[in-house]
Amino acid sequence: MKRRSFLQRTAAAALLGSVPVPLLAASKNPSEKLNIGLAGVGGMMGEFHLDGTKNENQIALCDVDERILDPVCARLPNAKRFLDWREMIDQLGNKLDGIVITTPDHTHAPIACTAMNKGIHCYCEKPLAHDVWQIRQMQKAAKENHLITQMGTQVHASSNYRRAVEIIHSGILGKIKDVQAWVGVVWGGKPAPRNKVDIPKGLHWDLWLGPAPVRSYHPCYLDGNPESYDALRSDIDVPKTCWLSGNWRSFWDFGSGGMGDMACHLLDLAFWALDLDYPKTIETTSPIRPNSDFAGRDLTTHYLFDTKNGPLSMSWYDGNARPKILNQYGLDRRKYGILFIGDTGALYVNYTEHFLIPNSKSAKFQSPKEKIPESPGHHAEWLTGIRSGKKTSCDFDYAGKLSEAVLLALASYRSGKNFDYDPNTMSVVNCPEADSFLRQSCRKGWEWE
Repeated sequence: MKRRSFLQRTAAAALLGSVPVPLLAASKNPSEKLNIGLAGVGGMMGEFHLDGTKNENQIALCDVDERILDPVCARLPNAKRFLDWREMIDQLGNKLDGIVITTPDHTHAPIACTAMNKGIHCYCEKPLAHDVWQIRQMQKAAKENHLITQMGTQVHASSNYRRAVEIIHSGILGKIKDVQAWVGVVWGGKPAPRNKVDIPKGLHWDLWLGPAPVRSYHPCYLDGNPESYDALRSDIDVPKTCWLSGNWRSFWDFGSGGMGDMACHLLDLAFWALDLDYPKTIETTSPIRPNSDFAGRDLTTHYLFDTKNGPLSMSWYDGNARPKILNQYGLDRRKYGILFIGDTGALYVNYTEHFLIPNSKSAKFQSPKEKIPESPGHHAEWLTGIRSGKKTSCDFDYAGKLSEAVLLALASYRSGKNFDYDPNTMSVVNCPEADSFLRQSCRKGWEWE
């Protein structure tokens, strides 16, 4: 059997449960390298994904900016160079085992679905897609083609998150009744400059726009935002280069603001620990009125979930918005994090630490025995899954629900109303104005299914 066919059948059989996964894994030589293509190779995340897949055959590199692409190609001369991801998938689709997508949000789903419908396993950065319909299309393509998928919420692989989940599962906090998450990151809140700027040599602007409506180039879309960097640097050792690009997040045509950038990382812990499904009601407000072009900032979102333990409220705050309850728990100086509030205590978690805030009933709390196995690494989970058929911890089924909750909050903000949500019909129950934000139009010539 050809190598590519074997990998596809292995994954399909394991996902369908027809053959035990260990047996399938044993029949594949684990030392055989996978053929990986990377769409988007610039910035900190591009380097992160290049490093995470460096032990495989990186046979294809794609980026719309030759100033970024050419130095990477010089380091990897055996990889084929592409400016257009459609050409990469068209030419090498029968050779690629997996694709890693690190492009702006508005191109995630077109690249992922095109690749997956050719049988290519997919790793995609957060948020999973640019609207709710796109998420469902990605989930459908992954399921129908029996593929191994992973969303790039890398902190999910950390020991810190595992220990936090174990504490919540131990019951020491009692019944969790409320979750509060916040981060000072800022994207959006102001229009793009109107001055005319020449497109830099080497940047293929029309390819960068892709399915988005045509607009003139301006460096503001590719610049960084010092406010976002300042919001985190005192709490996290993040290289400043992390924030030197990515202002496309500030505009609805390309991104989803600060919430789209960060909520998947922090709310991930709540979805994991509390086994959350789709939210029942959503309300998002901001001191800045919604604008059809640029994303909002200083958002406050309130969710209501139905869980097996009863109703659960969860709130999100970004930019200058912060939970009023932080002072009560001694967290007023914390610039970001997620707080789980239970009947008998609370738990604060950020990327690198967690600690219990007990009341009288949990003052003698001891950490539970470690039960959740350590991750071999977020990329390693995906690469191992391709070989063995084993599902990853952030596959598109799980990550889709998380990303959908984030995008629903933005639909609430943009419509200016709170609403109920029906996940079965993928529709807003009592706010038709919000429905238009659940599926966006696509520029002619860039249509995809």
